[in-house]
Amino acid sequence: MRPVTRRQADHHAVRSAATVAQVMAALRQLLDGGEAFSEISVQRILEKAGVSRATFYGHFQSKSDVLVRLTNGLRESLLALAQQWDPGVSPDRLTRFFEEVIKIHRAHQSVLTAVREAATYDSTVDDFYAADLEGFDAVTLRFLLSEQATGLTPANLDAVSASRIIVWGGAQAIAHHIRVDDGSGDTVFARELALIWWHGAYRRPADA
Repeated sequence: MRPVTRRQADHHAVRSAATVAQVMAALRQLLDGGEAFSEISVQRILEKAGVSRATFYGHFQSKSDVLVRLTNGLRESLLALAQQWDPGVSPDRLTRFFEEVIKIHRAHQSVLTAVREAATYDSTVDDFYAADLEGFDAVTLRFLLSEQATGLTPANLDAVSASRIIVWGGAQAIAHHIRVDDGSGDTVFARELALIWWHGAYRRPADA
């Protein structure tokens, strides 16, 4: 048996990456077209991507695996944005942060809707979705504790509870806003969210 050369291995890796991208793009196109994730079969993805069933399962475990990997890059982008989070000295910077978050969510609305839908019945997607929000929760909690240590956030704030409310409640609020608003209210929504977070947690009066 002739050994596989480095050049052949590199060529195989390029083809494999292209196939993965092709399948993920096919699912994205179906979702962007308005189809519900639960109604999209693997066969529909195969037809859209132009790949065989054997090729599909050579790269993915299931259609949920495709969705998770499709969302992974978006998740990393949002988490990187959250890690740069610095509310500054007023709610204004926080408002701009939320405007950017809403902008990203709008650009990927169909995919995020599919993730929330699938999380209700698919443990793989649910674990991914929960881990995503837990990552934001951890970032927020660290920041609140840091602010408490400097005396900017009152010591009587329960940072664990506050971070959960901020992150998990905020995610639901943003998702609902995007569903019911055409985008014209994004700035106002981001401002209200920033003010609620700012005065409700970050700079809550110590005697509240």
